[in-house]
Order: sequence, then C-alpha cells, then structure tokens
Amino acid sequence: MIRTLAKSVREYKKPSILSPIFVSIEVILECLMPLVIMQFIGKINPSDSASTEGVQMSTILIYGGILIGMALLSLASGTLSGRFAARASAGFAKNLRKDMYYAIQDYSFSNIDKFSTSSLVTRQTTDVTNVQMAYMMIIRVAIRCPLMLIFSLAMAFTVNVTISWIFVALVPVLAAVLVVVIIKTHPIFVRVFNKYDNMNRSVRENIKGIRVVKSFVREDFEKQKFENASEDVCKDFTLAERIMAVNAPVMQFCIWLSFLLIFLIASLLTAHNPANPVGEEKLTVLIMYASQILSAVMQLSMVLVMIIIARTSAERIVEVLKEKSNIISPENAVKEVKNGDILFENVSFKYSKNAEKFALEGVNLHIKSGQTIGILGGTGASKSTLVNLIPRLYDTTEGAVYVGGVNVKDYDLETLRNKVAMVLQKNVLFSGTIKDNLRWGKEDATDEEMLRVCKLACADDFIQAFPDKYDTYIEQGGTNVSGGQKQRLCIARALLKDPKVLILDDSTSAVDTKTDAMIRKSFREEIPNVTKIIIAQRVSSVQDADQIIVMDGGKINAVGTHEELLASNEIYREVYYSQNKVSSATEGGAAHE
Repeated sequence: MIRTLAKSVREYKKPSILSPIFVSIEVILECLMPLVIMQFIGKINPSDSASTEGVQMSTILIYGGILIGMALLSLASGTLSGRFAARASAGFAKNLRKDMYYAIQDYSFSNIDKFSTSSLVTRQTTDVTNVQMAYMMIIRVAIRCPLMLIFSLAMAFTVNVTISWIFVALVPVLAAVLVVVIIKTHPIFVRVFNKYDNMNRSVRENIKGIRVVKSFVREDFEKQKFENASEDVCKDFTLAERIMAVNAPVMQFCIWLSFLLIFLIASLLTAHNPANPVGEEKLTVLIMYASQILSAVMQLSMVLVMIIIARTSAERIVEVLKEKSNIISPENAVKEVKNGDILFENVSFKYSKNAEKFALEGVNLHIKSGQTIGILGGTGASKSTLVNLIPRLYDTTEGAVYVGGVNVKDYDLETLRNKVAMVLQKNVLFSGTIKDNLRWGKEDATDEEMLRVCKLACADDFIQAFPDKYDTYIEQGGTNVSGGQKQRLCIARALLKDPKVLILDDSTSAVDTKTDAMIRKSFREEIPNVTKIIIAQRVSSVQDADQIIVMDGGKINAVGTHEELLASNEIYREVYYSQNKVSSATEGGAAHE
C-alpha cells in the first residue's frame, strides 16, 4: 500500500525530505535550550556581592543572546518545515487525485461496475483529504515527536539518571493506551467510510433526480432517507471519538504524575544526600524535559489517530489505483477497421465470473457491412449487452466478435471505438456549448462538418432556433434541452466520428415518430455504407431495417424482415399488435397476402 501511494509523491520528493530535516534542527535546538538555561541558572548567584554585579549582567547578556539566537533559529526551522510539509502534502494530494482520475478513465465497464459512483467521488475527495493530512503529519509531526522523545530523554539522563527513569516508566503506559485505541477504532473507521459512500449516494441521487422528487412530492421521504444515512455516520464517528477521547485525560494524568514524582524523588535524594542536593536549576530543566517528553507523546497520539483514519482511506485509494482494466489494446494491435462487417461466433457472456447465468448465450450472428439492423426485445433481453460487445466495452466470456473480419480483441481500442460509434441508452451532454459537445466526436471538426451531421440527426432546425445557435451553452447533463433534443445532439456527435458502424441504443425513444422516420431516411440516403444497428422499443423504428433481430432471455429468438417476423414470430407479432392496436387476425391475414 505504501509503495503504491509513494509513487504519487513524484516531484514533491524534495519538500518531503526538507521538511523532516528542518524539523530535526528545530527539535535539536529545543532540546539544547533547557541545558543552556541550566548552565545560565548555575552561573547566576543572588548571594554574590554587589562587586560582581557587572559580571552577572555580562553573563545574563551572553546567555540571553545565546537563548534568543537559538529560539529564532528554532522558529525559522519550524516555519520552513511547516512550509515544505504543506507544499509536499498538497502536491501529494494533487497527484493522488490525478492518478486516480487517470486510472478511472482507463477502466472498462466491468471495472466501473465494481465501484459505485458515490464511492469513487468519496475516494477522490474525503479519502484523499484524509491521506493528505496524515502525510503532512508524518513528514513533520511524526518525525518531530519521536526525535523530541529520544533527545529529551537522553538530555534528562545527563541531568539526573535516577529521576529520568520516571519518564522511561511512564512512556510504555501511554504507548499501551495508544495501542488499545488503534485496535478499537480502526474497524469503526473501515465501517464508517462505507456509510459515507451510502450518504453520498443519497445526496447524488436526490440532486440528480430532484425533478422526479418534486413531481412525486417525496421531499419528506428524501429528507428522512438522508437523515438516517447521516445519523448512521454520526453514531460511528461518535463511538470512535469516545474511544479516542481517553487519550487526553490519560496524557494529562501522566504529566501531573511525572511532576509530582520529580519533586518527590528530588526531595528524597536531597534528604538522603544533603551534600549533593538536586538544585533548582536541575529541577527546572527536568520539568521542562518532562513537558517535552509527554507533549511529544501526546502529539504522537494525535498523529496516530489521524493515521488510523487515513489508513482506511489509503486502502480505499489503493483499491482504485491497483484496479487494472481487463480490456487493453494488445501488442501489435490492428489500427484500421476495413468495413462494418460484424460476426458473432458462438458468443456467450456474463457480467461476473461468479454469476450463475449467462446474460448472453450461444449467439451466432452475421451482419453485412452497410446493412441496417433492428433489435427488439423485452426489458432484460440483453439487447444493450449484445451491442456493448462490438466496440469491446465488455469482453466475451465465450466465443468471439469480429468487426471488419478482425477479432475485436486484436484491435487498438481507440481505433475500434472511433470506428464503432455508439449512442448509449443514457444520453449524456457535458457543460459547454453545442459545438464543444459535438467536437467530442471529432476535436477539429469544422462548422460545415457539424452542420452536416446535425442535419442528418434532424438537430439543425432546433439549434437554429436558439439565439446563440451552435454557440448555445448546454448546462451540465443537458438540463436546458429536451430529451429528444439531447438524443439528436448525441446522434450528431456520434456521426462526426465518421464511423464504420453506428449503434443507436434506444436513442430515439424521446423523438416523435415523424422525426424518427426522417432520421432513418437520412441514414439510408447519406450514409449507406455505414452499418447501422438500431435498438428500439417501437416497431416503427426498425420496421424498414434489412434484418430485425428479436431477442428473448439473452438469446436470439428470431432474425428476419418485418414481413417474415410478422408471419412467423409470436414475440414480434405481439409487440406489433400492441403498438398498432389492430386485430391479430386482420393483420395476420394482410401479412400472409
């Protein structure tokens, strides 16, 4: 895990190294200052005669100057350490987010299926912030505290060995408390971050579906759902905080206990050996070292608590970084798609290796280049699954898919997907102008090229009606255009790729039948050499296709023309009759004629 995360430090290695160096200088100076103070107190003797007043003032000025110089140097070192730590941790977090984002871009659909959207958002935000804070503490506070503990303890032993054993005895007690806290809280934080995902999912669903929420007057239900998720997170965090709260009182108890024991043992040593008393300068220094030692342990406990939280976040981040796409371009990949010929050869597919049933089973299908193919079937018939295998959004479990006579697994992915344009079932537009969205299909598309594809998709008419025409700004998700307009813009965007194969996955469902017919007519006349696969719910959308595929339960039930299927296929007849509201007898007779 650490090795994986360390790769994201990259150009911030220098500040990551300089921060511990400067904090080490700060610690050394802070540990030396009590010794200088002890020497200073030892040099000053209030009982000396007035004749030595000049000497004492000279001593005060010398030691005062040394202490001020050490304090200023310590301050400068601490400030520089803090600046380098802030720069290193912020840069580390920036790289982590970048690496995660880039990793997600390379995921296949099956990789994405492993993580919910809300979980990926939480990992990119909350989890990275937790790791950033922990990293800053590790390269600064986690270096400072052990060094302070070791140096202060060593210095204390140079002052008085017997009293210094107090600190050696107390440190294991504090360490034991910390270990218990770590063991108890880590499982809670593992649980709480999963609940964070659920809470974020609730927020995301509510915001995305706010129009549906309001139309069904479900605001109170959504509020209660969020309240339950939020309360769940709060309970776990409260439990963890209660356990961690044990730290502070235990630390305070140990600090005051150490002071009491210092005075007690110092008194006993002085009473036992009056000739060699523990002087006030040694007591002062030992109390200072006691404060430094126990303060270091207290700060270390805070660091460990932060690391406990960050450990869970780090594990979640590493999950994303280590997840490798199971769909990659092969070596010596084919970089040209000759035509839109498509062949399914004994294809079976399931979404998970552990799935009991195949989503697709025993598919054998040949589509000739330039043909228009319609696909019909009920919900869950695996229509989208079938076409997702063509641009290799998923890989087949068994069998093979060929495009242009080449196995799709042998193609360069970018080449294949650029030539197999797909308008997905869930149309997505991004914030930006209409031109910006269209250029997703072709980055350097000219105005003339955009005009052409928009006319093919019957989108130019409504675009020209906008005041800013092709420079009209589209809100995120395309909320300021209708469903039908959004679908037509997505079709135009796909056409700009100049594909060999065009797949429309129920992409004209929000378009009226007249416009739907016009789009199909444009396709027939303007792009006759492009293989067109149309998944639709309306028979009218595929009625004039060269072949219509009827799917049922993940299998191909029948393949034929409209007339052939109407005469021979029960599923197709049932759909057609229900949509056209004519008697089966009359239509059946007409079909036979």
